[in-house]
Amino acid sequence: MKWNGSFFLVMIAFLFACEGTTTIKKKSKNNFIIHNESVFQARSLKGDSLFTKIDSGAQKKQINDLLEAERAYLNESTLDNLIWIGRREAYLGRYDLAIRTFTKAVSEYPEAFEPLRHRGHRYLSIRMFDEAIRDFEKAAILMNGSEIQIEQDGMPNKLNIPLSNVQFNVWYHLGLAHYLKGNWNDALEAYKNCLEVSINDDLRIATMDWYYMTLRKMGREKEAKELIKPVKNDMDIIENDAYFKRILMYKGEINPEKLLNVDENASDQKLQYVTQGYGLGNYYLTKGDTAMAKSIFQNVINTGYWSAFGYIASEMELAKL
Repeated sequence: MKWNGSFFLVMIAFLFACEGTTTIKKKSKNNFIIHNESVFQARSLKGDSLFTKIDSGAQKKQINDLLEAERAYLNESTLDNLIWIGRREAYLGRYDLAIRTFTKAVSEYPEAFEPLRHRGHRYLSIRMFDEAIRDFEKAAILMNGSEIQIEQDGMPNKLNIPLSNVQFNVWYHLGLAHYLKGNWNDALEAYKNCLEVSINDDLRIATMDWYYMTLRKMGREKEAKELIKPVKNDMDIIENDAYFKRILMYKGEINPEKLLNVDENASDQKLQYVTQGYGLGNYYLTKGDTAMAKSIFQNVINTGYWSAFGYIASEMELAKL
């Protein structure tokens, strides 16, 4: 079934529709009314309601990118163009719409692993871990034996060089889903597979970090230390600086108290703060300092950056503690 133009008009209107009492802020280029809204997305692992609020001023570029993605799909109804609609919806925090778009792609392209990779990712965002695991496991079967497929960035890095690949993202997020459920053996297996498709230092650093933490959760400290031995402090890391610093801290080359030397209120540093914060909290947890760990995890929660993996992992730890 193909989406026609009138369907997309409804979809764009729905994206910015008022689901309660809201204040109209402005109109898009296509004259669709954009509301200042808060839309329920999920419940945290501690039972709190999580909402997305679209700011038509601050997120103007992301809104325009979504409209452009929709126009591209109307002109050429390909799998790639459909996936980009879902990705753009997710960048706006509308994971509900993104999952619906990816579900359409899964239905129309049942032999494709790419939409499963993206839907699984957004199931993680809304804490639906079992659904995410099913998607990633199916994607892993479908992509078995395929060549590495570089994944274009929706939010390019400082060098505008795409670093990740679809295979990496399937295994990486599958490992994370198992990690967040406390399935350490399954997480470890996923990260082993992920390391095989981590084709540059940025990807290797990100994989090693979660791999290391998984080993520590399992009490395998010696293996964990061996894993990160190849990491050197002069490595040229483009994207994953937060993971890089976490590993240098594990190796004793960065003092723990310096790890959070970032402004958690600055929009461009909030993700780094959350990522490094979870690593630091987990570090103190492995040292038996539960009070310090809880304090740091709570600081991560206080950022409100609830879609970040470090935030979800901090939720998981606090729920357990």
